[in-house]
Amino acid sequence: MNFSDLFSGKPLIACVHLLPLPGSPGYSGTMNDIYDMALKEAGIFVKYGCSGLLIENFRDIPFYPDRIPPETIASLANVTHEIVNNFTVPVGVNALRNDAVAALSIATAAGAHFIRVNIHTGAAVTDQGIIVGRAFDTLRLRANLRSGVLIFADVAVKHAQPLAARSIDLEAADIAERGMADAIIVTGDRTGTEAGILNLKLVKQNVSLPVLLGSGLTPDNIGKFYPVIDGMIVGSYFKKEGKANNFVEEERVKMFSDKLSLMRP
Repeated sequence: MNFSDLFSGKPLIACVHLLPLPGSPGYSGTMNDIYDMALKEAGIFVKYGCSGLLIENFRDIPFYPDRIPPETIASLANVTHEIVNNFTVPVGVNALRNDAVAALSIATAAGAHFIRVNIHTGAAVTDQGIIVGRAFDTLRLRANLRSGVLIFADVAVKHAQPLAARSIDLEAADIAERGMADAIIVTGDRTGTEAGILNLKLVKQNVSLPVLLGSGLTPDNIGKFYPVIDGMIVGSYFKKEGKANNFVEEERVKMFSDKLSLMRP
């Protein structure tokens, strides 16, 4: 399976930011609210034509740098399974901050289609400390599981700085060639911030993989980015006031979808 098997055209992938899961400081004490909110927001995204859904334990702050605990894995797997069973669009998993092994295992078991890995190769200084990419583990696990789950990997990911200064085009080439990723994601510096158009163009020029824009897209700037990218991941804009920690507002999803439809052939 490859990217074009999952998506046609330039897909809009919407982030389903879960309520705090069991074990995290913000957990409310009941899973029912988590299921209800996830299904409600996923339903809004599908209603307005989003091409895919990305499930994230976004509110489990502060994040573990790599391995997430069993209670998080179990909860994330159950919610992902519910969403896969209720919607027909491709579904992805991001086990924050950087547990690609858990994300791949969850996606495979739940019938999801792709994972997002924030640091797939190399190393970066983050707010969780130094995180080292483990592409060698992730790809071997995928082979051992006989899994068709795709790997969408960030380059120069937000909330991080590469441990050694390297240009984004070289980082992207390594992710594609030596990390064997299936798609590359370019972001801004922080959640919700706009990526640099020059960075996107550099990455596009140096890899043959699909390149997705992973932060900062709005109806106001999509015209600038749309010709350059192969797809987009949107989270913050869909929330009240465009703030990532708020809940999804249906009108904002509709506004974005309407603007995107004008760009598409």
